[in-house]
Amino acid sequence: MEVGIVAQRDNDRAVALARTLGTRLDESDVRVRFDATTAAALGRSDGGRAVDTFDECDLVVSIGGDGTFLFAARGANGTPMLGVNLGEVGFLNAVGPDEAERAVQREVDAYRRGELGVQEVPRVAAHTEAWVGEPAMNEIVVQGPRRGRGGGGHVEVRVDGVLYDAGAGDGVLVATPTGSSAYNLSERGPLVHPEVDGLIVNQMAAREGMPPLVLSSDHDVTVTVTDVEYAVVVSDGRTRREVDPGTEVHVGLADQPVRLAGPAVNFFEALGKLD
Repeated sequence: MEVGIVAQRDNDRAVALARTLGTRLDESDVRVRFDATTAAALGRSDGGRAVDTFDECDLVVSIGGDGTFLFAARGANGTPMLGVNLGEVGFLNAVGPDEAERAVQREVDAYRRGELGVQEVPRVAAHTEAWVGEPAMNEIVVQGPRRGRGGGGHVEVRVDGVLYDAGAGDGVLVATPTGSSAYNLSERGPLVHPEVDGLIVNQMAAREGMPPLVLSSDHDVTVTVTDVEYAVVVSDGRTRREVDPGTEVHVGLADQPVRLAGPAVNFFEALGKLD
């Protein structure tokens, strides 16, 4: 069995826990793969491995907050993931640091028995006629060159080819239920329970009040931005692509969900950490 470990960048607690977990897994005859940044922080001579190779692992452990989890999930793809939360808002991390060793060992033992259970969490992805973007656990954003004054344009949203609304604004985000508590919430979008099979469409800084929309996840959402020098498509706040004005950007469910191992996050307890 092989386990990948990703620790939050520049976080001594995360690195120390990564070291502890690595030692424990070595003692359990499990091969351990650290990402390059974590390996450097641990002073390992092997240099670590690129996160995008972690889909070759049998389990990936993320140590930190939701941002670290999202980073690790890009490389894990369909590999089961266990999130260890170090105290930040952790909607994706159900295990506390004091439980981490026991939780990882439980998942290793379950894997060896052929009993590793997972919860599938949907992702969204954008595509145009020219390319297909990386999947996002939280949201895809389609916007003008920048947020704020002078950065927006005319935004048009269609659902399955039928016009929903159009008007001036910074852009539109299409979020998963998991992502409803992230960027979407800061843009006054609705909270959606993770068990709901849906997508959230929410305009950012709408000048004319486009209402947020929740629809079933089998729909195709098309966003077009005009009256700008160029538009930008952003996946989970990390990967950015520039597109020409008027390009139809389609957003819908990604083919591959994220597979969560370990205990389920209590949605309502996690909401309490937002205060």
